[in-house]
Amino acid sequence: MKSSVYLFLLLLLLRIDVASAQNADSLLQEASLQNCVQYALKHQPAVNQSMIDEQIADREIKSRLADWYPQLNLTANYQNNFHLQSTKFGEQLITIGTYNTSSAQFALTQTIFNRDVLLAKTSAKDVRTGAQQLTTNTKIYVAANVTKAFYDVLLSIKQIELFDEDIVLLERSLKDAFNQYKGGIVDKTDYQRATISLNNAKAQRKSSEEQLKGKYATLKLLMSYPSGNDLNLVYDSLQMAREVLSIDTTEAVNFNNRIEYQLLLTQKKLQEADLKYYKWGFLPSLSAFGQYNFNYLNNEFSKLYSENFPNSYAGLTLNFPLFQGTKRVQQIKIAQLQLRRMDFDFVALKDSISAQYTQAIASYKSNLNNYYMQRENLALAREVYNIIQVQYRSGIKTYLDVVTANNDLFLAQINYTNALYQVLGNKVDVQRALGTLQY
Repeated sequence: MKSSVYLFLLLLLLRIDVASAQNADSLLQEASLQNCVQYALKHQPAVNQSMIDEQIADREIKSRLADWYPQLNLTANYQNNFHLQSTKFGEQLITIGTYNTSSAQFALTQTIFNRDVLLAKTSAKDVRTGAQQLTTNTKIYVAANVTKAFYDVLLSIKQIELFDEDIVLLERSLKDAFNQYKGGIVDKTDYQRATISLNNAKAQRKSSEEQLKGKYATLKLLMSYPSGNDLNLVYDSLQMAREVLSIDTTEAVNFNNRIEYQLLLTQKKLQEADLKYYKWGFLPSLSAFGQYNFNYLNNEFSKLYSENFPNSYAGLTLNFPLFQGTKRVQQIKIAQLQLRRMDFDFVALKDSISAQYTQAIASYKSNLNNYYMQRENLALAREVYNIIQVQYRSGIKTYLDVVTANNDLFLAQINYTNALYQVLGNKVDVQRALGTLQY
């Protein structure tokens, strides 16, 4: 009895260890941007569904190409005749057949030429390519969204850090104002203003902290990351600042780099294959066939399979459609019109890509210039704040000057941070427009 209990506990512990290991495998130890993107590409349902669609397309191709192989069928039957057929020759009535009959037929057919299997063979590569391109398009979409969501979370984290720094400064200012008020140097309005500023900063920090939870939830959703587990982002601020300048703003758009353009080219090839398919409708189809039949005849069931009366044959079948009421002609015309219509899809896509790139590069340049200005403003605001603090403690400046300098410094820090992550987000849009986004 005890051994059974011990065995049960051992199995339970093993299951717990296995479950823990599986759960650990589904979590990120270091949630860098690259790791988050790779995690999303591995776990995102849309990506996995697209990869399954590739397998489905491959199986469909193989299913259609299977018609090129010989087709072998076996048919067997048994028949009991309650009443035999009779026929009359002159005055004589003759009964035809036996009470028991059985047969088995082996039939073999081989397609020699058929436009359906020919289409499957000639378009197989393009169908596979199209399925792969759809997966690539999904991966690019997921990578871009995860990257921008990652930056969005970092922005909120940085804003909270700035609020923490601002709160420390405001608490110091509040302490200085309170001490000066107690010493009779200033009136209580400085102390009250400091209290108001500190309360506002704490309220804004709380608001940003709650918004951060929502942004984390969005990032986890895009990554298909377990919502109940922590996701600790790892990043290098200096490296991110260097990446701001890693875009060549003079690079021209190459439509062939865009997966959407590549996919449209594949679709055009498939449309051209359809046009050939309808033109092949004027050609005959040719197939070979052969059959071997086992025939068993006997009035007694017990002796039915004692003797076989086989027969066999082979031949060719040529099917030449002569006239179908102009149906084939109309199908060809429709396919040609659809091909012409697709030319305008290329025009529309090129216009869309050009506009997308123009908008993306314009936003990038605008926000990059803003980033430079905000970086300069931050350096100036920090210098001004340090000078005002010294002057205030020396009694040269009023507390209003301290509040103004502190607000300017905090605003400069917020604007610089916003500008940095805005440019990084614009960089993703530019890379996507150029078709150079790495994932």
